[in-house]
Amino acid sequence: MAEEKILVVDDEANIRELIGFNLKKEGYNILNAGDGISALKIIKEEKPSLILLDLMLPGVNGFEVCKEVRKDKDLSSTPIIILSAKDAEFDKVLGLELGADDYITKPFSVRELVARVKAVLRRTVPMAESKSVLFYNISVDFENHEVKKEGKKVDLTLKEFDLLEILVKNKGRVMTRDFLLDKIWGYEYLGETRTVDVHIRHLRQKIEDDDKNPKIIETIRGVGYRFNPEE
Repeated sequence: MAEEKILVVDDEANIRELIGFNLKKEGYNILNAGDGISALKIIKEEKPSLILLDLMLPGVNGFEVCKEVRKDKDLSSTPIIILSAKDAEFDKVLGLELGADDYITKPFSVRELVARVKAVLRRTVPMAESKSVLFYNISVDFENHEVKKEGKKVDLTLKEFDLLEILVKNKGRVMTRDFLLDKIWGYEYLGETRTVDVHIRHLRQKIEDDDKNPKIIETIRGVGYRFNPEE
């Protein structure tokens, strides 16, 4: 059974109860918060394995909670799944740009929610393979999920690391957006390959010397991306 702690943040008690009930059946430990301020306090004290985050919260909204988590070096890699009734493309893109790993709109399928939670938490388990690679001024330790640039640690979100890992391990090969979407998110994300582009942009900002003229991750127009290991 799973031992991970999941924080459910929603101002509607019935939604927290519904989600909590179904995740407890899967063996997860559930934490609850009804507002953004309480959520941030619990996150810092309990360091949950995953956060299910509503956007429309009293006091501090979900976008602000997401930003605060991503700014904290001790918490920045915590997976966040936004769960919101805000279904506009703008809100989805904004959530992803702020560092959310996933975005689920209400009303939602409990089965699908549980499946997505499991998919995200599976990716938090360290890889059995102990291997490091070095390219340009970047080093990647796959076992410890650690990336350094010029010897300084680079904080990547879970999805950003997953993207980098797949690209590096398939050096020279073009990875289509659809392939990356399916491989990393593990389900059909409504055909929104924009999700991949947003995360690639964030990744480039962190590892490229010039993210406007990237050398490490090349865009193959109309297809996807390719990792270039050599200068």
